[in-house]
Formats: sequence, structure tokens, C-alpha cells
Amino acid sequence: MASIEEVRAGIALANDKASESLGALQQAQSCIEQAQATLQQVTEGSGQADVDQANAAYAEAVRSISEVQQAVSAAIQESEAVANRL
Repeated sequence: MASIEEVRAGIALANDKASESLGALQQAQSCIEQAQATLQQVTEGSGQADVDQANAAYAEAVRSISEVQQAVSAAIQESEAVANRL
């Protein structure tokens, strides 16, 4: 069985990796927002329904990434609470 210090170190490593993913998610969200802005700019005034659907899909992707970021942040906080109780 792992010692308390080994468990704390493992939790810290897991949280470091999770924090790295938050940065990658933020970058992905930024890229999707840029893609959506570009699409909106080049299709401005278009009456085609599929343009609206594409914009809505980009908006949903941004919302989904935001939800994942919140879930990862919550996981980090909960695992830190575990480490603090040790």
C-alpha cells in the first residue's frame, strides 16, 4: 500500500496533468470561437439554414468545452480536498 506522501504526490501529478488539459481546452475553445467568427463574417447576410446550423454547432462546441473545463476544475478541487484530508 502506498504511503500518504506517495498518495499526495500521485494526486499532485494527476492535478498537474488535469491543469495542462485546461490549457489545451482553453486553446481549443479560442480556436473554435475564431472559426465561428470567421464563418459569421464570410456568411453575413446569407439566408441559408445550414449556415445558421453551422454557427449553432460552433456555439454548442464552445459550450461543451466550457462544461468540460468546469468538470475538470471540479475534479481538481475534489482531489485536492482528498490530499488535504490525508
